[in-house]
Amino acid sequence: MLLSLKAATVRFGGRAVLDAVDLDVAEHETVCVLGPSGSGKSTLLRAVAGLQPLDEGQVVLGGRAMNSVPPHKRGVGLMFQDHQLFPQRDVGGNVAFGLRMHGASRSEQEVRIRELLDLVGLPGAARRAVASLSGGEQQRVALARALAPRPRLLMLDEPLGQLDRSLRERLVVELRELFTELGTTVLAVTHDQGEAFALADRVVVMRDGRIAQSGTPLEVWRQPADEFVARFLGFDNVVAATVAGEAADTPWGKVPVPEGSPQGPGSLLVRPAGVRLVDATEGLRCTVAARTFRGTHVAVHLQPEDDAPRLEAACALRDAPETGETVGVAFDVADIVVLGGTSGA
Repeated sequence: MLLSLKAATVRFGGRAVLDAVDLDVAEHETVCVLGPSGSGKSTLLRAVAGLQPLDEGQVVLGGRAMNSVPPHKRGVGLMFQDHQLFPQRDVGGNVAFGLRMHGASRSEQEVRIRELLDLVGLPGAARRAVASLSGGEQQRVALARALAPRPRLLMLDEPLGQLDRSLRERLVVELRELFTELGTTVLAVTHDQGEAFALADRVVVMRDGRIAQSGTPLEVWRQPADEFVARFLGFDNVVAATVAGEAADTPWGKVPVPEGSPQGPGSLLVRPAGVRLVDATEGLRCTVAARTFRGTHVAVHLQPEDDAPRLEAACALRDAPETGETVGVAFDVADIVVLGGTSGA
């Protein structure tokens, strides 16, 4: 492993904001740490960088304990959300900052600056003023500066947080391709699950200073560990349930569950794709309370007649019923997940 956190703990005012966290990052792996504000994700990043000392535990990088190693000697690159470029220096001067710190000659700096600006899509921009750059261009310069000293670990703190959605979506694809091309090892933190799922080989979801779940994007999406993770990922169709055999008793009535599901009381997730609209005389009778256009589909918000919790269904644009209509609901077992118990989320 290139990076290992071993029971890493940070306390503020006696409260553990990082609570005995164990985390490994393999060489050439991109790991994205997700979580709401206050979950500990940024503290984790700062602890690895050496900007936040641990109260307990260890940070091990390249097989060497880093606890007493100052930040500038850890061989890591760090890129913040606000870029933190030097306004008095041009683009080339910003990219060269880490190279100068490492004693690179002027000719070495010029070659590396040219190489990196080509790599991040800003060829010939070395003499441009930072103030003349767009937000996306500043993000690219900050990335080039972080990559310039060839860090063994690149760390990103909400790297695309200040950019508009269309630019974020484009840049996250470019970053993924760039890290794959360079073989860079990346540890990133973000609150945006779409960004994390597009960028990461592995996603780590944090809650209250601990890791709630770790896995590939597909594993976490298909099988959230518990109600907290499911709701954090944006799933609202979560209810208490008691599983017996291949069905569960829920406020929505009997709902089928996958074969081999854990038995007994817990909680149940039905993805919107698993809420099928049928004739009003069949299934769970509901009224269409609202519709939300999502671009590729319509999210239909359904209120069961017996005051059970609302349901969200994903409907094709041409098939979505109108607000006020009465419909029936059936459930598709392929989009149902029995979660690992309720979590008070």
